[in-house]
Amino acid sequence: MNKINTIAIDLAKNVFQICILSPDHKVIKNKQVSRAQLPTTLMKQDKSIVVMEACYSSHYWARLFADMGHDVRIIPAQHVKPFVRGNKNDHNDALAVAEASLRPNISFVPLKTIEQQDIQALHRIRDKLISRRTSIVNQTRGLLSEYGIIMPKGLSGFTKHIALLLDPADTRLTSRIKCQLAEVKEEYDNLSRRRLSIQKELDEYVLENELCQRLMTIPGIGIINATALFAAIGNASQFANPRELSVWLGVTPKQHASGGKSSMGRMSKRGNQYLRKQLIHGARTLIHRTKGKNDKLSVWIKQLVERRGVNKGAVAIANRLARIAWILLHRNEAYKAVPA
Repeated sequence: MNKINTIAIDLAKNVFQICILSPDHKVIKNKQVSRAQLPTTLMKQDKSIVVMEACYSSHYWARLFADMGHDVRIIPAQHVKPFVRGNKNDHNDALAVAEASLRPNISFVPLKTIEQQDIQALHRIRDKLISRRTSIVNQTRGLLSEYGIIMPKGLSGFTKHIALLLDPADTRLTSRIKCQLAEVKEEYDNLSRRRLSIQKELDEYVLENELCQRLMTIPGIGIINATALFAAIGNASQFANPRELSVWLGVTPKQHASGGKSSMGRMSKRGNQYLRKQLIHGARTLIHRTKGKNDKLSVWIKQLVERRGVNKGAVAIANRLARIAWILLHRNEAYKAVPA
């Protein structure tokens, strides 16, 4: 049995709940502290096991408490909820975090470094910029259709057509709408410039990161997928085998078993939604790049798509890419194509 206390913290914005368990798992204290008091309170404690639920700001606090000498562990939120007893309040939530940390088979979330946090933030901002730009294009296309103007699909067609509509010689739109359309074009161009600047930042980063360079040797994984994988899993040491990584990503089918009967359903879609989306996009790209290739992976992809179709095949390929990524990260090797 551990001879140190366990400190469970229910994180919030301004008021935090701290539950302290003795080495024999008895509640010593369960109290509220303010945000300003939290670092001081933890600093006064002897070296302890500090457990928190994975949520916003959890990695910040984890790094801070780790620097104080504590053994910090972050628990996935879905593993804490079953231990909440009685009414939901801060007191019971902190106790649930403490009880969940004592379970023998709990998998803790690895602590993100500042470097991983930076890359993850770049991806989040980039994804939001693309979403806002897409919404601008869709709204503009819808509004112009009421004027009998059907814009061509694609971003290049949008930028080219909007420039024609802003030409003073074009009389299909009134000056009032042209003024608003000019504002739309300026906003669109600004979002595109910001996205390109983030892309340039990621391009420069992969030149310095060995793990990203190793991941980019895998077919279907480029700069975006490599940096997203690094930001999410680091060196993948938290996963015992390749299947654990693919299960965490949610690209494995759901299982329903009862009474000796087992059936497999659709993919679970659990875990990191952004990373799963990017891997599936990479898998779709890889499907189109297997033509004329005779390596083992390409042959497998061709047979898979013929047998299961493009959509199901893309998910299965994303599963395979995740497993290959785990293998390369653990073996410290680059990907090598194997002849079929």
